[in-house]
Amino acid sequence: MDVHDFTPIQYPANNPASSWYTTHFEFHDIDDNVLKLDILGHVDPTAMKFLERLTGIDVKTVPMNDPETLSLFSRTDALKVDERNYHEVTGGLGLPEFGTPFVRGMLEATMPDKFSDLVRISGLSHGTDVWRTNAEDLIKNNGLSLDEVIGCRDDIMVYLMHAGLPAKLSFDIMESVRKGKGLREEWIEAMKANNVPQWYIESCLKIKYMFPKAHAVAYVMMAIRVAWFKVHQPLAYYCSYFSLRVNAHEIETQTASMETVQARLNSINMRLKDFNTKRDVTIKEKNLIDTLEVTLELQSRGFTISQIDLDLSEADEYRLDPRDNKAIIPPFTVVDGLGVNVAKQIVSAREEKPFISKKDLMSRGGISSTTVKKFDELGVTTHLQETNQMSLF
Repeated sequence: MDVHDFTPIQYPANNPASSWYTTHFEFHDIDDNVLKLDILGHVDPTAMKFLERLTGIDVKTVPMNDPETLSLFSRTDALKVDERNYHEVTGGLGLPEFGTPFVRGMLEATMPDKFSDLVRISGLSHGTDVWRTNAEDLIKNNGLSLDEVIGCRDDIMVYLMHAGLPAKLSFDIMESVRKGKGLREEWIEAMKANNVPQWYIESCLKIKYMFPKAHAVAYVMMAIRVAWFKVHQPLAYYCSYFSLRVNAHEIETQTASMETVQARLNSINMRLKDFNTKRDVTIKEKNLIDTLEVTLELQSRGFTISQIDLDLSEADEYRLDPRDNKAIIPPFTVVDGLGVNVAKQIVSAREEKPFISKKDLMSRGGISSTTVKKFDELGVTTHLQETNQMSLF
């Protein structure tokens, strides 16, 4: 028997276009006899090494209290964008854990201005029923500040101990709440006896899962490091972002004018909002939203993405353009259908000797005539002859 003969599987996130499957077991049916290893990949450490290699700056020297960096989480001043074309309220776009529409909305609602605020927001955004219909309403409707609402699981124990509850009881309440098990009646009475406000008790009762503060701190430290590069080493930041954090490229749009990028972004968003057309929006187009939003930000700051260059482009990483100190060069892999192995073969062949014709590029670079045609459309190979020009003498 093969394991797949009896393993229930499904598409991840019910996406039938995915090439991957995920197992569909009830964990507690198998936890006594199956060893399960959670080995999680994380792009942030890779991004740190990428930025170090590109700039020569040790990421561990990035300060956690740089005013311009912290300002990105509440406004865009430090980006020096052209506000006629850029309409984001904060500079959170593209920052790990803070760049999603959901968390950017949280930033707009809370306007954080210090490290501890960001830790609380990280806790709120990773919890279940901690922000929506809970802390969000308390801030908007009850006039509470971000410092007062429950953000991380640790906040509960510390708060209750300060209120006068015994340490062990405070710990037990925290553990129950963070697992979504609510409060016992005797705990509620103890909380009331120590003047814990009713809104706090109700907030605890709504929570289904809470994030640990240490985890939130680690995420915030990484986000601040990335934000520091976004402010002080912008082109290196954009090289890192487009190389590691996007799932789709449309290089003909990304290298076009700001108006073209905005028009393409508007088209995708409008079709997604229309019930009659949202089914026609492809997965690639949905993934393009993040790519085009960051492209628009880059352009609004006075930077550009150059065309792919046969002599300068890397295989699968964006790089700084040596000809223009306000531009970055995309890699070969942004071309649809061109995989990383073929891209590396192009670079390897180029380093041996320059390509002298399109036929030479196809032969030594290992690409098809279809890819050469795409290169022609992008202006990559228009300077090459079709075939080698042989001398008669």
